[in-house]
Amino acid sequence: MSEYSRIVDVMTRAARDAAAIINEIYSTDFSVQFKGKDDPVTIADQRCNDLICEQLATAFPNIPIVAEESAPETYQDFRKSDRVFFVDPLDGTKEFVKRNGEFVVMIGLVEGDTAVAGVLVAPVTNKCWTGVVGEQAYCATSGGEQTPINVSDVDRADLATLVGSRSHRTKDVERGVKMLGVRQVTHLGSAGLKGAAIASGDADGWIAPFGAGKLWDVCAADAIIHAAGGAMTDIRGQRFDYRSSSLVNDTGILATNGRLHEDFIEKLRKGDD
Repeated sequence: MSEYSRIVDVMTRAARDAAAIINEIYSTDFSVQFKGKDDPVTIADQRCNDLICEQLATAFPNIPIVAEESAPETYQDFRKSDRVFFVDPLDGTKEFVKRNGEFVVMIGLVEGDTAVAGVLVAPVTNKCWTGVVGEQAYCATSGGEQTPINVSDVDRADLATLVGSRSHRTKDVERGVKMLGVRQVTHLGSAGLKGAAIASGDADGWIAPFGAGKLWDVCAADAIIHAAGGAMTDIRGQRFDYRSSSLVNDTGILATNGRLHEDFIEKLRKGDD
């Protein structure tokens, strides 16, 4: 077993354990609080954050964990470490609150400047997507059998399917879609599910033009999409800076099957001229 395989195994167990907690709470009359305007949080977010951080810290005590519901002081020196975990314990809390099933647990690993491994688990379907850059991406069902996944081979925008946000359908997103000239747009809840759709070849592109969450919203998908043969950058074509002084993604997201990436970047650039 390679070193990355061992790390991904621990990440997967933690994500599946968190998914079990989410499903347990999902069936109850849970309460909703707000961290800020239009930013809900539930006991599921908090309990899963604690569980994942405990399991990762026990297995890898020297790797800092940047997790959405953790206090910032717990990871304040993470930029000094060669390896860093980024954790979104419940990506798609709005979808969880709406009870539409479109949410995931996300755990990503950065090494140096690059997202190198990722795990996504969808609690409602019990699907699990994993990937190690330079190796392979997989999708597994509740039975545990892994199937290799790869991005699509669509190479023309007019034949492409774009996946967009269900809860953040802004004018900027609609303008970006129009610029790209794609065949159709479908909508999904969490960022993780959109990333899984690209990695699995179920969609050809994903765009979030400007503010697009924080680094824990992209890390796992970044690794899995690249492991499946795709590309994921900001809308300017720059890889995400996991060592940035800010955790905020303020230059958007563009994920594709790779074949469409440069074309989409050029079209977005011309549209802003």
